[in-house]
Amino acid sequence: MAVDYRFQPKGLKSNLGWYDRGYIPHFEGGEIAQFLTYRLADSMPANVLDRWRKELDSGSEADDTRFRKRVELYLDRGHGECWLRDPRIAELVEDNLLFHDGKKYDLKSWVVMPNHVHVLLTPLKDVELGSIAHSLKSYVAHRANRILGRQGRFWQPEVFDRYIRNQRHFANVIRYIERNPVKAHLCHEPSDWRYSSAYWKKLAK
Repeated sequence: MAVDYRFQPKGLKSNLGWYDRGYIPHFEGGEIAQFLTYRLADSMPANVLDRWRKELDSGSEADDTRFRKRVELYLDRGHGECWLRDPRIAELVEDNLLFHDGKKYDLKSWVVMPNHVHVLLTPLKDVELGSIAHSLKSYVAHRANRILGRQGRFWQPEVFDRYIRNQRHFANVIRYIERNPVKAHLCHEPSDWRYSSAYWKKLAK
């Protein structure tokens, strides 16, 4: 998908800026909060993504937003094997997220959905998104395959990332993440979903 690489947000703390790590453009912003989504390997056919990219290839932020919304709606329908429905795998993903909190990033909000994961985090100093993505996915993939008695790719290689622009955007992303199970008709209240920051906030009260 075409992206205007000239655009840089205010407060940029990294010289890397926009770059490609393969299939999707990414923005490396240093210690700027990032909204990440990573998904299971079979959660979305590649031909669907390719078609949407061709339809929404102007490089504008509006088309980028439309593209992401299409992806999110598709994922929320629960396509694929949905291995993250298995409590053993969901707990593995959540434990791994929490393990790296304070070591590679400051974890703000998360939800483990049946076929994807949403995370809001702020990378710590000198920690790049590529390193964070590897930490979130590699260990879990090996362990999950062993638990499930399967082989092959567990996650899609790429991670969708979007930097946080301001405090309002930050709050909206937390709301989106924590309400995702409700929106997908998996529960009635955000705090009902066991593998989410909303659940842990409720326990902490």
